[in-house]
Amino acid sequence: MDILVVGGGGREHAIIKKLRENKEVDRIYALPGNGGIARDAECVPVKATDIEGITAFAKKVRPDYAVVAPDDPLVMGCVDALTNIGIPCFGPDAKAAVIEGSKVFSKNLMKKYGIPTARYHVFEDAEDALYYLETAPIPTVIKADGLALGKGVIIAETRGDAKDAVKAMMQDLKFGKSGARIVIEEYLEGPEVTVLSFTDGKTVVPMISSMDHKRAGDGDTGLNTGGMGTIAPNPYYTDEVAARCMEEIFLPTIRAMNEEGRTFKGCLYFGLMLTKDGPKVIEYNCRFGDPEAQVVLPLLETDLLTVMKAVTEERLSEVDVKWSDGYACCVIAASDGYPVSYEKGYEITMPDELWPYVYIAGAAEEDGKLLTSGGRVLGVTAVRPELREAIDASYDMLDQIDFANKYYRVDIGQRALRAGK
Repeated sequence: MDILVVGGGGREHAIIKKLRENKEVDRIYALPGNGGIARDAECVPVKATDIEGITAFAKKVRPDYAVVAPDDPLVMGCVDALTNIGIPCFGPDAKAAVIEGSKVFSKNLMKKYGIPTARYHVFEDAEDALYYLETAPIPTVIKADGLALGKGVIIAETRGDAKDAVKAMMQDLKFGKSGARIVIEEYLEGPEVTVLSFTDGKTVVPMISSMDHKRAGDGDTGLNTGGMGTIAPNPYYTDEVAARCMEEIFLPTIRAMNEEGRTFKGCLYFGLMLTKDGPKVIEYNCRFGDPEAQVVLPLLETDLLTVMKAVTEERLSEVDVKWSDGYACCVIAASDGYPVSYEKGYEITMPDELWPYVYIAGAAEEDGKLLTSGGRVLGVTAVRPELREAIDASYDMLDQIDFANKYYRVDIGQRALRAGK
């Protein structure tokens, strides 16, 4: 069986390695993949946003199945394009992917269907937004409406910071058209939890919960990044909280999307805040998180391809999705200076025996060598019976991986350890 995977980061590497566990899988094409993924799949130099190029390649090789992993191609209709030429896909169509593609859509959806979230206001004019901020509660959260590489959310601690964020998004167009319309919403407090879920539009199967570490520096300081590490499961996500989320958030979201004629099939990401008033939605994503996928998928005991095909064929209720009882920790090694400016082109070295536990996010292969080519370079994931053991094992492996300007946080998982006591 041949599979086409759209994307080229750590998330896609995690998906590919998990798909490889199925003995029926013969060939995996990664579009575009990266230098590390090239060791586990056949990389094809077609950008993930080149829908015509992806479709043309799919027509040529006729894969049996496709997985569209990143947000941009999902929102652009990559699943629609592949489905139209007869290739079954895992991932939502464009009508459903709007749940991530537009913050305004998702906030209005939650308001309309009574799904708990932060109070908010939508602005299409910068002057109106700045006037509102004169008296708005501070801190507040400013969100670009569209996709912005995970960086379109600003938590403003002061009124000045809030105004600067509005000007950067709406006047300076820091995120292009994505920031032409913004959401200003209530600042929520409480532990954050990510819950990825498989859904075929009828059944929802939540995956193991996780805790991301977005800030670049130890102690959750510095700039927001795409994620510096994750642990799973999240100790704050108890059975009681999970049951409440299913009834108040997960199932109502699926029903709401169906009611809107936007049936969601794929991986729906729930970013949650556990407030004193109960769980509330911070954001939806229309795909696996990165690096959440790197800790959740290693804990999946059921064959991933079997689950994905059941989602596509709307028979998820027939699959018994099982998870390991263990704990996982992923630590990201980045290029020093990320997420602002950094040098690349440094050789990455590691013992061969570590390869099964390493997910490459930003590396290129040149003359048989793996060279850094991005801000987030790779992630190392360990699975152990206890969380502390998983954390220690991840760092032990990371110490054996080297490149010239390697940077990583040293406190991944420590907050979870304190919470679990």
